[in-house]
Amino acid sequence: MDELETILQMARDAMDRAYVPYSKFRVGAVIKAESGRLYAGCNVENAAYPAGSCAEQGAISAMVLGGDTKIKDIYVMGNGEHPTSPCGSCRQRIREFAMPETRVHICDRNGVRITKNLTEILPISFGPENLES
Repeated sequence: MDELETILQMARDAMDRAYVPYSKFRVGAVIKAESGRLYAGCNVENAAYPAGSCAEQGAISAMVLGGDTKIKDIYVMGNGEHPTSPCGSCRQRIREFAMPETRVHICDRNGVRITKNLTEILPISFGPENLES
């Protein structure tokens, strides 16, 4: 199995394990860190909206726990006929650990549908360098 197929299978598995009793909208995410290691996450809902967490947030947490802090690529997979792109909050979370050229791959169960870099999905963004004095 090549790397892309491994990543897509990880995203499918994460999406299938999502805890979504309220919205029924499953999302899986896989991060390829700058180190080459892969980290997955799924969305987890909570009866006390909006206390749940997004798949991207889970993958970022797994990455940080694994010792990495730089996202090279992120793959976001959702069900449905429309592409599931990261929400605004997740775009900002990705931004914290990404470079302008970090690729965001929007996927469905069959594969990658859209690829954009971070600057394209979050132009004129606010990041850690804005806080440097």
